[in-house]
Amino acid sequence: MNRATAEVGDESEQRRRKLRELQASGRDPFEVRRYDRTHMAQDIHDDFDQLQGQQVRVAGRLREFRDHGGLCFADLVDSSGSIQLYARRDDLSEQQYESFLNLDRGDIVGVVGKVMRTRRGEDTVAIEEFQLLAKALRPLPREWFGLRDVEQRYRQRYVDMLVNPEVAEVFRKRTAIVQAARRLLDGRGFLEVETPIMQPLFGGARARPFTTHHNALDLNLYLRIAPELYLKRLVVGGFERVYEVGRLFRNEGISRQHNPEFTLLEAYQAYADYDDMMELVEALVGAMAEAACGGPKFTFRGRELDVTAPWPRLDFLGAIRERAGVDMSKVETDEEGRKIATELGLEVEEEAHLAETMDDIFEHYVIPELWQPTFVVDYPTAISPLAKRKPGAPHLAERFEPFIGGMEVGNAFSELNDPLDQRRRFEQQAQRLAAGDQTAHPLDEDFLRALEYGMPPTGGIGLAIDRLTMILTDSENLREVILFPLLRPEGGD
Repeated sequence: MNRATAEVGDESEQRRRKLRELQASGRDPFEVRRYDRTHMAQDIHDDFDQLQGQQVRVAGRLREFRDHGGLCFADLVDSSGSIQLYARRDDLSEQQYESFLNLDRGDIVGVVGKVMRTRRGEDTVAIEEFQLLAKALRPLPREWFGLRDVEQRYRQRYVDMLVNPEVAEVFRKRTAIVQAARRLLDGRGFLEVETPIMQPLFGGARARPFTTHHNALDLNLYLRIAPELYLKRLVVGGFERVYEVGRLFRNEGISRQHNPEFTLLEAYQAYADYDDMMELVEALVGAMAEAACGGPKFTFRGRELDVTAPWPRLDFLGAIRERAGVDMSKVETDEEGRKIATELGLEVEEEAHLAETMDDIFEHYVIPELWQPTFVVDYPTAISPLAKRKPGAPHLAERFEPFIGGMEVGNAFSELNDPLDQRRRFEQQAQRLAAGDQTAHPLDEDFLRALEYGMPPTGGIGLAIDRLTMILTDSENLREVILFPLLRPEGGD
């Protein structure tokens, strides 16, 4: 046990002793059921002129104590901010004053007192009476943000937010980002829905799924990798504008930009195509930036970004030609594609298909350069099994991906609504799945049946909420914007 751990243990034992003494005297704080407060901390700052001299009831967590012998100041923090407390021996009984001095940093209290301003100009509540509402049995660290073990911050997020207000602010902004997206979509007549998380078939994206088992039905199920196929069923059913904000699960690696559980916004609009979806993405990201940053310009990793519409468009093959120096539009075989990738210094799988090789080259040479908001358009049809073919270029699909800050933040199509073409593509994907490609799309007969009833021309988008929040809050790591990211269990496997 190191010295710091021993000191924490000693202080925790002192706090437990104080709790036992309180319980023995009939003042168990954990017996308190509720507390009526009249004001939040920020209310007192905002309305000081009206509240000065008035009695208020506040509640929150105690932070710093400053004992001046007969006078004691403390900071009380609630969800709105902080307000200073002032306790004077002459204004309280001896027992009350000593009881206040016996409180610890981190304890949760309710306070009745009058609003005043100190000679130093600090808004303050002069304590008339107080009540301990919950005893903190562990001491709050004082320099949590400087810990070398960053995982400890993620693992104990509750402490991270208590000690570092800027961390809590990131998650307030995340909520504002999602609310802004919802307001915009609701204002355009979209209907928010919920679709199944456990699905008999995974689909809607190229990803390896998590599996689970339903005992009562004796049925293997998959955690969804996308809500797409269910949302398009709803378009078939007459919901012409529909969206969902929800958790997705992909059984893949963890990195600064990836987490196996993440949040996606998907939206579908009947009688629209991928050009309409580009306008919708620009509007959504603009609304998110306004909510989180106060406008379209903000800084990410030391560079200023501007999400003002319109965003430039860059075609997929042209981007590879420009950045990697190879013209993949003239490559016809899988083998030739793998050879080019190897010559470029990339490692490719022995059975990699041409379109997958193109995607690998694009990811390595193009994505890191896409810093300002950009739409990359017209991807190979072979890696876009749910998108319409581009007129006059059947090997390409009407698909785009938006990029900001060197990251892909979404995916969008002119949705394929031809059930015969969709079946052919599903069959090709099923062959790859049978050959061992665990990210290939299974054949979904019920979805094909839905398309056979007729789906109008439709545009669809998916936006990565976590990555957008990471960019809009200038966070270094995706884990910084996920409240409780997946971590290995404490203490081993």
